[in-house]
Amino acid sequence: MKLHENTVAGAGDSSRFIAGEAPPVISNTHLPLLRKSHSLHLKEENPFVNSNTQLKSLENTVAGAGDSTRFFAGEAPPVISNTHLPLLRKSHSFPLESEDFQVKNKKILEVLTFMESSDQLRRGEFRSKVKNFFSKNESFSCKVRFFMTWISSLNTFSEKEFHSIETLFSTHPKGCLLIVSNSMDSNKGRQILKPFLEKGFRVTAISPDLKYLFKNTMAEPWFMKLTKGDLDVGYVPLGQNLSNLLRLCLLYKFGGVYMDTDVMVLKSFSKLKNSIGAQTLDLGSKNWSRLNNAVMVFDKMHPLVYKFIEEFALTFNGNKWGHNGPYLVSRVVSRLEGRPGYNFTILPPMAFYPVNWNRVRNLFRGAKNETDAKWLRGKLRQIRSQSFAVHLWNKQSRRLRIEEGSIVGKILSNHCVFCNSSMNV
Repeated sequence: MKLHENTVAGAGDSSRFIAGEAPPVISNTHLPLLRKSHSLHLKEENPFVNSNTQLKSLENTVAGAGDSTRFFAGEAPPVISNTHLPLLRKSHSFPLESEDFQVKNKKILEVLTFMESSDQLRRGEFRSKVKNFFSKNESFSCKVRFFMTWISSLNTFSEKEFHSIETLFSTHPKGCLLIVSNSMDSNKGRQILKPFLEKGFRVTAISPDLKYLFKNTMAEPWFMKLTKGDLDVGYVPLGQNLSNLLRLCLLYKFGGVYMDTDVMVLKSFSKLKNSIGAQTLDLGSKNWSRLNNAVMVFDKMHPLVYKFIEEFALTFNGNKWGHNGPYLVSRVVSRLEGRPGYNFTILPPMAFYPVNWNRVRNLFRGAKNETDAKWLRGKLRQIRSQSFAVHLWNKQSRRLRIEEGSIVGKILSNHCVFCNSSMNV
């Protein structure tokens, strides 16, 4: 990629990034590489509709090791067995798409009931539980704090989500993972997490207290309008938009790393600080054209995260996919980049998004011929040397099977926690 041939350090340093090293960390105080591209507008598109500009940009961003070969056609792939995992159902969407406002409003309340803590939850209990979970004690101290959210029912929690947790603890055995979820905070949820607890890993699920999490931010009046039925939630699933807001408030209140449940972790996050990743670059300028919110690392009460929450509340639109998520963080960073008082880092696409959503299936496929094998070897080398994590774009990949010899299969084999399986990759 031409990305690493550009200046990445301080002014005057034009040394090339050496293959095999970690990707450069780029401060917002000097962003010759990943500044907002002014040649491309932040057009909010449906991910299933490709423009010519998008396709060209993604082709350049995603191609591995200089090889832009497209693949693969052919027969059904062999399936990699995961007999060591609990039997889990496939993931499904969580739709709220009724056109009737009264029906939609009823479903809003159902979702909020599903997410909110039970009536028995005492005021302050959520905060107390989180604080106790992350607190230091004689036997354990969290090296890195991780947050995930799970808004759906447990029937949608699949092997891919389980694998994501597995890679997290493979790379962060002294890390702590808090899953904020009402459904996971249950006997059945604890059964899913039990294998990790038995291995000595620190993981728990806690039901969210939305009123506490939103308090003293712009999310508070927005949430009040929502619960009163004074807000048009649009056709985008409400759970998706609540997850976008919830992750921001968790980072603002507690600080740490937020990760989607469809992310595989490859390297330690311990040296990352106040960072967000670029998803795509502009072909001409090599500056970022879009950021993403699937992986974020921020300190408690970071001013940029506050601005993210403010933007969510002031510009909420439930009828545009990504408007309250990836496009939101892109809009805010575009306005605040370079301003004093905001200290953050924009990482290149290879850090978290080494392939874009429309080519993620290539990570799940094994080689059908030598050309495929060459691409796979090159892309795997590139990911292992330059990526902290790999976002698997669950909406596009959830029905894909992991083929023998695939990049996903090899990564999971190298980062397994439960390695006594029949997985051969």
